[in-house]
Formats: sequence, C-alpha cells, structure tokens
Amino acid sequence: MIKKVYRKTIAIIALFSIEFLITGILFFASILLFGLIVKELFYDKQEQFDHFVYQWVHQFTSPALTTFMKIMSFLASREFIPVMFVLLLLYFLFIRKHHWYSLKVPVVVVGCLLLNLLLKFLFNRPRPLVEKLSEASGLSFPSGHSMTAFSFYGLLIYFIWKEVPQKVLRWIFTIILLFIIHLIGLSRVYLGVHYASDVLAGFAIGYIWLVLSILILKQIEKYYQKKVDPLKQF
Repeated sequence: MIKKVYRKTIAIIALFSIEFLITGILFFASILLFGLIVKELFYDKQEQFDHFVYQWVHQFTSPALTTFMKIMSFLASREFIPVMFVLLLLYFLFIRKHHWYSLKVPVVVVGCLLLNLLLKFLFNRPRPLVEKLSEASGLSFPSGHSMTAFSFYGLLIYFIWKEVPQKVLRWIFTIILLFIIHLIGLSRVYLGVHYASDVLAGFAIGYIWLVLSILILKQIEKYYQKKVDPLKQF
C-alpha cells in the first residue's frame, strides 16, 4: 500500500515538473520570438518574411478556401468571442460554481483585448496594402484575432486539463483547439488583413498573457485560501 502511494506521488511530481518545464520553455521562447519580430520590423525594417509568406499562401486562393478561412477568422471575431466569453463565465458561476475559474475568464479575455489595443497603439503598424478578402479596420501589429485565439482557446485547453479526467479526451480536445488556433492565424494572412509577423507576434503575446494571468491568479487564490483557512499553512 505504501509503495503504491509512493509511486503515485512520484508520478504526480514528475508530471507537474514536466508541465512546468514545457510551460517555462514556451514562455521564454514566446518572449524571444516577440523580441526578434519587433527588432526585425521596427529596427531593421526587414519585411521579406511577410512578403514571402503572403505570396506562398495566395497560391492556394479559391472561393471554397476563402469561405473556409472566413469561418476560421470568425471563431476569434468580436461577434463570436463575447458570446463564448459570457457562456463560459455563466457556466463557471452557476453550473460548475467555481468562482476562481470564473475570475480567470474575464482577466484573460478582457486583459488580452486591452493589451492588444495598447500594443497596436504603441507600434502603430498599418494593415497590409494588398487586396483584402475580408473587411478589417484599425492597426495591424500584433494581430488581435491571433492574440485572442491563443488566450481564449488556450484558456479552454487549461480548463480541459484541469476538469476532464480522461487523458485521451484531454489530448483530443487539445489537438483540436490547437488546430483551430493556428487556422485562425493562417486565415488572417490568407484574407490579406494581417502580415505573418502580426500573427506570430499575436500568438507569442497571447501565450505570454495567458501564462502570466493564470500564474498570478493562482498565487492570489493560494493567498486568499490561507487567509480564510490559516490551518492550510501547516
């Protein structure tokens, strides 16, 4: 019995160590990626990568693919995300009754929106001067759709790994959501409303914001629980 408990404890520690390591590597890689993109675009004034990706993607333009890409883009739009945001918030407030999860939803989603507006104002990059296959307004860097996709759907992945007990289902949902995230980013380049660098920067900042939000809220939750129940400290 003791051996069984010991092995299970070691397995849990190993799992959390791997999770922490992967999260940390991706976090610092995202910071590095964003920094490199900013350097290339705003200091070195290099845009060859953007032009290459745009030309490559537009080899595959077709009416059917355009319709599909518009659907993908819609999944991170101002019309769709607020509805999903409210539904997720209501679920955690009144069905799941997990108030800390319900706090994570607005912090991640609304915080992502505000951060995107701030960054667009600071970098002030116009949208691509190419034929657009979808309507878009405002500034270009970083992509709001990409930031929102990584933050919101990344948050869903986080909840899935916390709430879904079946490992196979967790992986299936994770792969599907990651696929959606990347298709949303690709759709913005395909539709001509963003540069590839806008999308990559959006992914990087979206991930950074998601990780920071979850880590900070976790610490606040632990602090609050210790104040409510001081015995948990011992």
